[in-house]
Amino acid sequence: MPACPSAQGLMPSFSLLRIPVLLAIALFGGCAATQPAPALAPFSTDGCSMFPDRSLWSDTDWCSCCVTHDLAYWRGGTAEQRMAADEALRACVLRSSGSPGLAELMFNGVRAGGEPTVLTSFRWAYGWPFGRNYAALTPDEQAAAKALQAQYENNPQPRACTK
Repeated sequence: MPACPSAQGLMPSFSLLRIPVLLAIALFGGCAATQPAPALAPFSTDGCSMFPDRSLWSDTDWCSCCVTHDLAYWRGGTAEQRMAADEALRACVLRSSGSPGLAELMFNGVRAGGEPTVLTSFRWAYGWPFGRNYAALTPDEQAAAKALQAQYENNPQPRACTK
C-alpha cells in the first residue's frame, strides 16, 4: 500500500516524464553531430608577414625561415608547439642572417602578434576558422594538414620567397 494513498493519482508516472526528455535529446542532441567539423584551409603564406623577407642592403635572405614558421602557424596546435615554432624561427633567422638582434626582433614580434585570439591572417592556427585557439590536432586533422602541406609543396606556382 502506498504511503500516501490520496496522492497516488496526482503524480505523473516516470514513464510519462521520460517521453518529453527523450524527445528533446533526440531532436536537439543530434544537432551538434550534423554540423560538419571546421575544415583546415589550404596552406598560404606571404613570407615574413609585416616584415621584410630579406635584407635591403645585402643578399641575406630569411624568407624560407618565415615559410617554415608559417606552416606551423597555419597548422596550429598547443601553446608549447607555438613556442617551439617561434624558437625555431629565431634560430633559423640567426643562422641565415648571422644577426642575433634581428633574430630576437623577429622572435619578439611573432610572440606579440601571433596570439590565436587576435583576428589576423597570421595568428596561430590561421588555417582554421577563428576561435580554435590552442588545441592539439587530432589524428584526422594531422592527416589533413599533411595532405594540404604536400599539395602546397607539389604546386609549381611561384612561392612567397621568390625574388
